[in-house]
Amino acid sequence: MTHDSTAVQLASSSSNATASGGGWWRDAVIYQVYVRSFADSDGDGIGDLHGVRSRLPHLARLGVDAVWLTPFYVSPQADGGYDVADYRAVDPLFGDLSDADELVRAAHALGLRVIVDVVPNHTSEQHPWFRAALAGEPGARERYHFRPGRGPAGELPPNDWESIFGGPAWTRVPDGDWYLHLFAPEQPDLDWDHPEVAAEFASVLRFWLDLGIDGFRIDVAHGMVKAPGLPDIGRGAQATLIGTEPLPFFDQDGVHEIHRSWRRLLDSYGGGRIGVAEAWAPTSERLALYVRPDELHQAFNFRFLNCPWDPSAMRTVIDESLAATTAVGAPTTWVLSNHDVVRHVTRYGGGARGLARARAAALLMLALPGSAYVYQGEELGLPEVADLPDRARQDPAFRRGRRQQWATAGPAGSEREADGAGSPAPDTSGPQTTTPTGSGSGPGGAPGSGRGSEPDVTTPPEAPGQDGLRDGCRVPLPWSGAQAPYGFGPAGSWLPQPAGWGDLSVAAQTGDPHSTLELYRAALELRRAMPGLGAPEAGTGSEEGAATESGTEAGAGPDGSAEGPYPCGMRWHSAPEGVLLFTRPGFACTLNSRPDPVELPAPGRPVLSSAPVETDGRTVRLPPESCTWWSW
Repeated sequence: MTHDSTAVQLASSSSNATASGGGWWRDAVIYQVYVRSFADSDGDGIGDLHGVRSRLPHLARLGVDAVWLTPFYVSPQADGGYDVADYRAVDPLFGDLSDADELVRAAHALGLRVIVDVVPNHTSEQHPWFRAALAGEPGARERYHFRPGRGPAGELPPNDWESIFGGPAWTRVPDGDWYLHLFAPEQPDLDWDHPEVAAEFASVLRFWLDLGIDGFRIDVAHGMVKAPGLPDIGRGAQATLIGTEPLPFFDQDGVHEIHRSWRRLLDSYGGGRIGVAEAWAPTSERLALYVRPDELHQAFNFRFLNCPWDPSAMRTVIDESLAATTAVGAPTTWVLSNHDVVRHVTRYGGGARGLARARAAALLMLALPGSAYVYQGEELGLPEVADLPDRARQDPAFRRGRRQQWATAGPAGSEREADGAGSPAPDTSGPQTTTPTGSGSGPGGAPGSGRGSEPDVTTPPEAPGQDGLRDGCRVPLPWSGAQAPYGFGPAGSWLPQPAGWGDLSVAAQTGDPHSTLELYRAALELRRAMPGLGAPEAGTGSEEGAATESGTEAGAGPDGSAEGPYPCGMRWHSAPEGVLLFTRPGFACTLNSRPDPVELPAPGRPVLSSAPVETDGRTVRLPPESCTWWSW
């Protein structure tokens, strides 16, 4: 069979999420739109809100429950919009406030909820607050982390913290003070100990909630509070420590009171408004603190995203994730790709093998209890574009990590280091590793757009940081046609699209029962229809009476054995080496990670598979590197 086969009659197509009313988010499938790369309506080569609205029917047909939009606020675009100058206005690149309003209304008419990014850790250098701080207005610097430098003349940064984008996390201004920026110098960190900061962001949230949005994805939700005294870390390559070791600038306990206050605000609006944490924590237990009953609704599970193609590692991450979130009564989230990491087709090896593994991993993810996130283009099986020319790249970490000329700063600062034009090409051969980033997206403005500016300040030479190669996962989507821009817009695209992407377009894959797009559509339809899928509460009750084709108890595997029950009504079962097998009520999932077929007793009737499955009803021959869903 192939994935176009459904061996069971679907009694209902209503969403599990919809059925749970106010708890829609507990099993929702949420689609991430990277706005500048989704759809361009005006021919400037950059995606916009009107373009997103025009393509909402694709998302409705795909079967997702909500759409998450990356920042579209007024911004110099030094970091793809994650450097916000005005949190209550739409940048002209993307439209205006009426476009945002119409998008929300159109999405709701299609049954889609809308989540927007909010960026509370830092502002743009062009934000009125920071401009006032540089101008010396009384009290203005207290909203940020300004400090005197160390050394005889204050010529050294206040501590040894490094920017996630490379180099020190401090930049000196002409009067000799230094300001903190955990990301680019154009993104100064706010000081959340200042009461005006909390009041301003509460007002910002209300502004968008009043417009009708359904929730917020909170950028760097783990970063707003810094350890008292801003202590040194004592070692370099700090970007590699994120999510693995405690750091004085991330995952401080004080962030939780901020999230509690936001939860109270969200609850006051009703209608299932949610907060989603982009948070890196050293353990699953620390991450679970962000989703306690009085805090946020979801937190991204980056451990699952970073998990290699290894069944033992996958099972460990799944078990630990479910145990941690179940302990606080929250759903687990699952995600394979986003705008900051190499696409998982490429991470899993690229080519036919990488695509086979990616399709299998998608079915595994969508079979797990909780909520799933789909990054735009993964439903098309898009690979990473690893051969972008240097001149096309716009990730600020790429530019920052490759500057070659350094200026000598006096006590008052002087000039900034050169931009690094003509620097050596990066090594992009083979799959790139995934590095935690924290702050959002990276590309700057469109080539030649002139967006963005740099303060007249000086930073010393760089330390290792983010690899700067995030542009490869942000190449605009192919919608139709045989040549670029593949229906992305009336003209070109801000990043070049590869030749041959016509075969991967939405139009080319629609109606092809073997395509990755139709696999996702079928999986999401089944996820809505099968009561044992989706909701984390599914199966927590009795399984008595349910049976497989061979008559074994639903909680048992093909050989009658079971390990569990595990959290959320899920049970693992014994299986051949390299195979994962788990059940949920009326449902089973098998993942064969091996490069060769594996034969085992059929756990039920096959309803969906990432590759053709051979079964006589009693035994099944699982294809190499594939995932199959079963029902009884």
